[in-house]
Amino acid sequence: MEVFSELWTVTKYLLLGLTQGITEPIPISSSGHLIILRELFGIEATGLSFEIFVNFASLLAVLVIYRTDIIRLAKNGVQFVVTREHEQKSDFQFIIYLIIATIPVGVIGVLFGDVISEWLSNTKVVGITLLITAAALWIIRNLKGRKYDGDLSVKDSVIVGVAQAIAVTPGISRSGASIVGSMLVGMKQETALRFSFLLYIPVSLGTGILEIPEIVNDPNFSELVIPYVIAFVATFIATLFSLKWFINIMTRGNLGYFSYYCLIVGVLVILFL
Repeated sequence: MEVFSELWTVTKYLLLGLTQGITEPIPISSSGHLIILRELFGIEATGLSFEIFVNFASLLAVLVIYRTDIIRLAKNGVQFVVTREHEQKSDFQFIIYLIIATIPVGVIGVLFGDVISEWLSNTKVVGITLLITAAALWIIRNLKGRKYDGDLSVKDSVIVGVAQAIAVTPGISRSGASIVGSMLVGMKQETALRFSFLLYIPVSLGTGILEIPEIVNDPNFSELVIPYVIAFVATFIATLFSLKWFINIMTRGNLGYFSYYCLIVGVLVILFL
């Protein structure tokens, strides 16, 4: 009986890891889906250590997929600071805009992160916010922007940053919010996608660093280290495949399907959970 219980625990965390990995890159809210699954399977949602752990796995996957862009931006950004050559200016400005867009979510997270986690992490809120995500995705489903990386402005980065800050609420997709904000300010789809996921890197890294004490002080971590590791690996692999798939979806402009999905799931959650 004990063996069955341990196997079931591992299976549940494997499912949570796969869910995090699949839903993190696509605009349907990974945090919202984790809350739904925890409710369905009766997994205790004590603390944030599990979310931080699997979010770090998703971060590693994003770093792998966007490694070429990251290396180029870092190289050209440093070269511009040193040489002031015009060829590297666009990449340097892109870095600055990413930094500016990080500020709103950092401020909201520091000031209100604990309150949001405590009061809004329930299925009814997730159902409502999934409907909001559905409406936002429907609004921008057919937008075709004109702005490339070198056409962005401080105003654009602030708007995208504020949009992503809203996504600290469970059920509001982080990738969805930043992509919606990017598309509304006129970015082309590929630019919006790149900006959104490069923006995810400092936000996720900063959150992970700030919440290290949460993991260290989690009384359940030592008991669940094996399920956590399994979830971590599952999240990493699933994020790799999901992000590659979503990149292809974005190039074809099929965001309307995610709007339908969020609408259906949001209604079901409100009615039955």
